[in-house]
Amino acid sequence: MNYTLHQLQIFERVAHYQSITKASEELHLTQPAVSIQLKNFQNQFPIPLFEVVGRRLYISDFGKEIAQAAEDVLNAADTINYKTRAIGGQLAGRLRVAVVSTGKYVMPYFLSGFMKNNPGVDLRMDVTNKTVVVENLEQNLVDFALVSVLPDHLKLERIELMPNILQLVANQRYFEKIKLGGRAKSDAVPLIFREKGSATRAAMENYIKEYDLNVQKRIELTSNEAVKQAVIAGLGCSIMPLIGLRNELQNGDLKIFPQKKLPITTTWNLVWLKSKKLSPVANELLEYLEIEKRNIITENFEWYSTFQIK
Repeated sequence: MNYTLHQLQIFERVAHYQSITKASEELHLTQPAVSIQLKNFQNQFPIPLFEVVGRRLYISDFGKEIAQAAEDVLNAADTINYKTRAIGGQLAGRLRVAVVSTGKYVMPYFLSGFMKNNPGVDLRMDVTNKTVVVENLEQNLVDFALVSVLPDHLKLERIELMPNILQLVANQRYFEKIKLGGRAKSDAVPLIFREKGSATRAAMENYIKEYDLNVQKRIELTSNEAVKQAVIAGLGCSIMPLIGLRNELQNGDLKIFPQKKLPITTTWNLVWLKSKKLSPVANELLEYLEIEKRNIITENFEWYSTFQIK
């Protein structure tokens, strides 16, 4: 056998996501490049590591064992690299962060300066819905998680980063037609929801329940970006975090629809398990955020804190 660390990394990520597409996105490789390396890696084993049924990829039991072994090898190689860098006086190690979907518009700004200051640190940031983020946190698979709603069954420490503001938004052309909770079918347009497990969906459902709104038409989509594009296209309206809508609001593709008891305001929190022993890298990030948090918000999110409904 003559597999490389690069092939081990690719297979481990494909096995983790059970998706060539998601693995290629994280590794910043094209899908054909990942597929070729995956095939070359498979050719070195007499037993299938995976199979494709329809359009879905499934990892075999043998493949799962190889993926675990690959993760162990990669971790050992990382340890060697980190120890070598540490001898030279660099902060070195891996930082693992799980981020809820909308948090992808927030977390990179709070990590960018830290990563530039510490080239010996490797970052792995998984972006998914709240349910999976909380599972990763609970199973101690990450150092930190970025959430806007705190899971109440876990004992957590946290640092508050910035507000998360949700408003009802719609396509400008459909703006005057919207009447959320309207009693006549002609008064209502569809309300577009995120998938179950999303914190944004939970906020919408709580709002609708609390004020006993009559939502006659519902559409469900599985990503914040999909919801945004659907609203821009006039497919419906949605209660969305403003943090991901800067360009669309400023250029008029979307408009905020004033509504009773809106906006919904929560807080973006970086959280970690109270029982977790943080690594030197994780502790250094917390110190960095305490010092730089206000500057980061002022520099990158001034538009957000001062945005006015027109």
